[in-house]
Amino acid sequence: MSEIYFDNGATTRAFPEVREIMSEVLDIEYGNPSSMHMKGFRAEKYLNQAKETIAKSLKVDPKEIYFTSGGTEANNLALIGTAMAHKRTKKHIITSCIEHASVYNPLSCLEDEGFEVTYLPVDHKGIVDLDKLKEALRPDTFLVSVMCVNNEIGAVEPIEEIGKIVKSYDSSILFHTDCIQAYGKMKCFPKKWKVDMLSVSGHKIHGPKGIGFIYIKEGTKIKPMIWGGNQQKGMRSGTENVPGIVGLGKATELIYQDHKEKVKHIRAVKEHFIDRVMAEIPNVKDNSGEAPHIASISFLGVRSEVLLHALEEKGIYVSAGSACSSNKPEVSGTLRGIGLDKEHYESTLRFSFSIYNTVEEADACVECLKELLPVLRKFTRK
Repeated sequence: MSEIYFDNGATTRAFPEVREIMSEVLDIEYGNPSSMHMKGFRAEKYLNQAKETIAKSLKVDPKEIYFTSGGTEANNLALIGTAMAHKRTKKHIITSCIEHASVYNPLSCLEDEGFEVTYLPVDHKGIVDLDKLKEALRPDTFLVSVMCVNNEIGAVEPIEEIGKIVKSYDSSILFHTDCIQAYGKMKCFPKKWKVDMLSVSGHKIHGPKGIGFIYIKEGTKIKPMIWGGNQQKGMRSGTENVPGIVGLGKATELIYQDHKEKVKHIRAVKEHFIDRVMAEIPNVKDNSGEAPHIASISFLGVRSEVLLHALEEKGIYVSAGSACSSNKPEVSGTLRGIGLDKEHYESTLRFSFSIYNTVEEADACVECLKELLPVLRKFTRK
C-alpha cells in the first residue's frame, strides 16, 4: 500500500507552486527588504504582494497584516501583547476550555503574573456556552480569545455571535480568534465577526513551516513582544522571512482558488470515512465537529497510541491529538471538555484530510481498521 497521510491538522504538503516561488526568492530575489538598493526593493515588493493577497482573502487593509514565525507566535503576540498594554488598568481575560496549547499556555503564564482568566465550558459538541460568556463579562475584562475551529475535534465556534456579545457589552474589549485550523477551510472575515486580532499558520494551508501572520485591527491597543530594527512598523522587529512570506502568500492564493470545490471535496472524503467507520466497526464513537477536514473517533478497547502505530506500520499516518502537544502525557483538555470519560479519551484518534486525499484512501484506511481492531482489542489489557 502506498502512503496515506491523514494528519493534515498537524501539517500539510506544500503546493508545488509554493516550492517553486520560494526557490526563486531564495536563489534570485534574496535581498533584504530593508535595504535601500534595488535588490532590497524587489524583495520588499514580493513581501507587499503577499500581504495584499492575504488581506484580500480577509477583506481587510494590508497594513493590518503582520508576519510572524507561525501560529504560536501570532497567538502569543495577541495574548501577551494586549495584556502588557492593559496591565495597569484591567486584569481579566475570557477564553474557552478547549483552546490550543499556544493559547492556553501563554494564559497560564499571564495568570502567574496576576491576570485572571475565565475558562468557558463547552457542550458535548465542543461549542462554547454563550450564556456563560455573557455572565463572565465584567468591567475589567479587556480580552476575549476563542478559537474558530478546534484542532482536535473540528468544532466550529459561533465566532460572529461571540463578537456581537462582546462588543455589545463593551466595544473596547478586544476579541481574538485563533483561525489556524479555520483559515483555508472556510472564509474568515474579521470585520464582519467584530474580531480585533486573528492568527494564522502557513503550514496548515499547504504553505511552508516557520511562517504565519496575525491580523491586528488598526488602532488596537497592543505592545510588541520582539524589539529591534523596527520592521513591520515596530510591531514585529527582525528581518522578514521573505521566502516564507512569499510561500504563504502563494498558498493563500491557491487555497482560495475554487474554494467551494476544494472544501466540498475534503468534506466528502471525511464524511465517507466517518460513515463507513460508524456502519462497519463496532464500539466506536464519533466526536467530530462541523469543520470539513477533521474527524475525531474513539475506538473503544484499544489505546490510541497503539492503534496509531499499528496504522503507521500499514503506511497510514494519523494523530492521537494535537501534534503541538504530542510530546506531553497530559489528557486532552478538549476531550475532557466535551465530557468524554477515560475509556473514550484514551482511545481517540484524529483523522484530518486535505485536497490531496481521496475516497479510495479513506476506504483503504477503513479496511485496515477492520483488520487491526479485532486483534488489538483481543490483546488489550483489561
